[in-house]
Amino acid sequence: MRKSVVALVGRPNVGKSTLFNRLAGERLAIVDDVPGTTRDRILAEAEWSGVYFDVMDTGGIDPTHGGDTPLSVGSADFITDIRTQAQVAIEQSDAVIFLTDGGSGPTSPDKEVAQILRRSQKKLEDGSFWPPIYLVVNKCENEARRAAAAEFYELGLGEPFPISAIHGANVGDLLDMVVKAFPETEAEADDSVKIAIVGKPNAGKSSLLNKLVGQERAIVSPIAGTTRDAVDTLFEYEGVPLTLIDTAGIRRRGKIDPGVERFSVVRAHKAIERADVALLMVDAEIGITAQDLHIAGYILDAWKSTIVLVNKWDAVQKDTYTMNYYTEKILSELNFMPYVPLLFISAITGQRVDKVLPLALQVQDARLARIPTSQLNKILREAQDAHPAPSQAGKQLKLYYATQVRSDPPTFLIYVNDPRLMHFSYRRFLENRIREAFNFPGTPIRIVLKGKKDTK
Repeated sequence: MRKSVVALVGRPNVGKSTLFNRLAGERLAIVDDVPGTTRDRILAEAEWSGVYFDVMDTGGIDPTHGGDTPLSVGSADFITDIRTQAQVAIEQSDAVIFLTDGGSGPTSPDKEVAQILRRSQKKLEDGSFWPPIYLVVNKCENEARRAAAAEFYELGLGEPFPISAIHGANVGDLLDMVVKAFPETEAEADDSVKIAIVGKPNAGKSSLLNKLVGQERAIVSPIAGTTRDAVDTLFEYEGVPLTLIDTAGIRRRGKIDPGVERFSVVRAHKAIERADVALLMVDAEIGITAQDLHIAGYILDAWKSTIVLVNKWDAVQKDTYTMNYYTEKILSELNFMPYVPLLFISAITGQRVDKVLPLALQVQDARLARIPTSQLNKILREAQDAHPAPSQAGKQLKLYYATQVRSDPPTFLIYVNDPRLMHFSYRRFLENRIREAFNFPGTPIRIVLKGKKDTK
């Protein structure tokens, strides 16, 4: 089921980051204790009243001429930034929170953003506009500020909603309104293996899709995806129904306004959310980049399986050691996902493209695999014999019993005397021992600890 997306829009210093962090809460740090995964976020999961959604910080507005100077003077770059931010917010979200500053009153940049947002909304058959825009006046910590918020009526976006992001005042009431407006989504009914093709612009995603589909000559139907920026291609491969999810909208680079490419990660995130296996395409001529690592991080956050496709391999000058060098370099950068398989391909020439789908199905099989409880506990006993669990302040971690509680992805519950004694390095050690016995290529595995009173 697709989660709704809420976009935060506004000029600098109105409190977007404060509100972003408040909505996301501790979820921002979901994998930050894993080495190599720390990164700037523009997306984070949030929850309100049992409804989960993604909050998107659009950023991008940086008026170097000063936020209150007339836009007619040296403002071309600023207007481009505003238009880009508003466009992304409208196209990628189910609700827009337009944040303003109650201390400064309506400014020229606020008016420019409001105008672009109004013009970008789509009118529906019932006369309403999509997506809904909530005009929010931040920094209203006292009664005088809340009363002054009425000034923002002049922006033409309806009733201003005063909040204090830093103190949380009225944020709950705001979220009550926002989540009620989310579109109803239904779970996908098909049982096909869903494979998302993701990567930064110009990495060769569409070329790969066309090559895969062209080789099979077995398209059932191209349909619009459940997100507004993805296209699904349904077909059958060796008797297995597949859905290829291509992040449309970033395929024709020349058609993208400056600055929008930064938000290709948003499109990738939404495609990843619906997938079982993600094909992360890396440009061999450029090498792995910060944006590739951002997308890889989102794949890990979503606990999806991954294959790294090093594309344009035909364009790289090679010797005997080139592939080994690239493999070591990429896996070093992706040290938080050491289990991912790499495949060196050329989507244009078709080099090794015939290996992509068989490898994806192999990874999917691993994702659904289950380990018998007796074998799992044998692995843990042997692991403890080879490397005793660590101790802290004279108290040693004890592993009592383990069982696999689910697949997709494989999740293992281990009963211990005190979960706080489990150091990250020992958790990784146990994961590696499980992988040595059962592999799980391309698939993350979860280890969940449950405390059990020490009977000693």
